[in-house]
Amino acid sequence: MPEQRKQAGAAEAPAKAEKPSRPCPICGKPAEHAFRPFCSARCRDVDLNRWLSGTYIVPGRDDQAEEE
Repeated sequence: MPEQRKQAGAAEAPAKAEKPSRPCPICGKPAEHAFRPFCSARCRDVDLNRWLSGTYIVPGRDDQAEEE
């Protein structure tokens, strides 16, 4: 009888829903698992180039303002 309860409970459990994937931040196409969060190696390389060339900058604190 406990086996029947386990089976019934398993049938009632909701199926795990997959998260919808976000679009590629470079071109907007659906992201591919192999290049996540990008859609291709090209978009991944474009993003890396933007970081290396200084297009993307993480703001930091101004040390001179603190000294004054």
